[in-house]
Amino acid sequence: MNKHALDPDWVETQLHDARWHTSSLSSGGTNCVQIAFLDRGIVALRDSKNPDKAPHLFTDAEYDAFIGGIERGELRRP
Repeated sequence: MNKHALDPDWVETQLHDARWHTSSLSSGGTNCVQIAFLDRGIVALRDSKNPDKAPHLFTDAEYDAFIGGIERGELRRP
């Protein structure tokens, strides 16, 4: 899946209908990252403080690698 070749109208519809998930550890969902699992194996990630800003889009494989890096501690600040 080439996420850069997605039809913009399809993306807009998917984001409009998306069910956004917020970590249960967040403080009321106002200062965190939110994700939505879209069709075609696309994951959208956005900042809850700026929900109208375009989210980052990942393929399932990219998202899995991102989460794996977090779990392994690879993305910690030095």
